[in-house]
Amino acid sequence: MIEIENVHKSFGALEVLKGVSLTVNNGEVVSIIGGSGSGKSTLLTCINGLEDINAGRILIDGTEVHARGTDLNKLRRKVGIVFQQWNAFPHLTVLENVTLAPRKVLGMPKAQAEEVAVRQLTHVGLADKLKVYPGRLSGGQQQRMAIARALAMSPSYMLFDEVTSALDPQLVGEVLDTLKMLAEEGMTMICVTHEMSFARDVSKRVAFFHQGVIAEIGPPEQIFGASQNSETRKFLSNVR
Repeated sequence: MIEIENVHKSFGALEVLKGVSLTVNNGEVVSIIGGSGSGKSTLLTCINGLEDINAGRILIDGTEVHARGTDLNKLRRKVGIVFQQWNAFPHLTVLENVTLAPRKVLGMPKAQAEEVAVRQLTHVGLADKLKVYPGRLSGGQQQRMAIARALAMSPSYMLFDEVTSALDPQLVGEVLDTLKMLAEEGMTMICVTHEMSFARDVSKRVAFFHQGVIAEIGPPEQIFGASQNSETRKFLSNVR
């Protein structure tokens, strides 16, 4: 599981996370919603060790992410993260992009890495794009390639940071369908999202972030149908 205990994070004088606690169990999908600047994306980068924290603890399968002796490179193999921008290498084909990390990080032989990459690219519906360069893909296809690239490392957990926010509206559905497929297969996921229908339909729990804290968390039917917090209700009235 992922355990987040009273985490604080500041950038200079700006305190972005003000004591966040959250436990995500194996096979669970938790969606994080809230306004810009509420700390949602910062939490994901702290979970993956890309940002340090000022106080509190984050544990992944019992290993403390920010402890002095933790091997972050090893730990990150368990935790895939996909951002708004897919950051592909433009001079490499789709297949080469997805095989790169298994070969360089895991030391996987080329043939094995390609076998894994083909399997994951097929998984996300890109089996016909193996030899194509990223610049020839649509935005939705590029984002699905980024998901395949993360899955090629065989992570136990996946973090998604507003992965549809940079896409044209007509491309959002194909990426959300991929996330729904992963959820149905039992992947443990934390999804920062502006897609309320996805959060409602796919999540086991939804956490509403407001000013650096989790103002409310519960099953989707509570958050969207009977929220207890006035800020939650105000936010949802503006995004529906």
